[in-house]
Amino acid sequence: MNKRLLIIEDNQKITSLLKKYLEGYGYEVLIALEPQAGLAIFRDAHPDLIILDIMLPGMSGLEVCKRIRKDSEVPIIMLTARGEVNDRIVGLELGADDYMAKPFEPRELVARIEAVIRRTERNTSSPQRIIRKGELELDLDKQMALLSGKNIDLTTKEFETLALLAQSPNRVWNRDQIMEKIRGIDWEAYDRSIDVLISRLRQKLGEDPKDPRYIKTVWGAGYKFIGT
Repeated sequence: MNKRLLIIEDNQKITSLLKKYLEGYGYEVLIALEPQAGLAIFRDAHPDLIILDIMLPGMSGLEVCKRIRKDSEVPIIMLTARGEVNDRIVGLELGADDYMAKPFEPRELVARIEAVIRRTERNTSSPQRIIRKGELELDLDKQMALLSGKNIDLTTKEFETLALLAQSPNRVWNRDQIMEKIRGIDWEAYDRSIDVLISRLRQKLGEDPKDPRYIKTVWGAGYKFIGT
């Protein structure tokens, strides 16, 4: 499906040229010549990216950016005819993803659009940073595990193993795959080290191996985190 772009710019000549040029690259392009119309199209059409001019009639592009950011993380590239550094700083502080000063080459704008969309999609597809399952909560950034709101004292490798399983619920991981992912540990000369690590994890999670809430043994295959 073609990406949908919304251009909020009061110069009709510029919008017409950009629309034709961007459609040549396969984008669907929507146009708003004033800010209120742009906000209405944003709410109704759910664009994949917004190209937003700072100098608009009735409401500045900075204010439009601020209002959009209250409801959405849609990528925003801001345009301005002024070369003032303050415009760029304020725009980025309000949540704009990129900034271009007029006049600009349309091909450069296409490159910026493609870069911002790639970056946004990459961030969106990155692993979930907070994982919750029942009374268990994992914070992947802080490497913290909470059970019923209380911190669980896990070693680094215990946390990494639990996080590995939890990020792919219902996927079965065998011992070799876990050892490959959790590097740097002294696994000894046999892969039963994984079984010992899982056993310690279960004890700290208060698990009953016969009726697990979180980590299930798949006999002859490995282990999996029980999904919802």
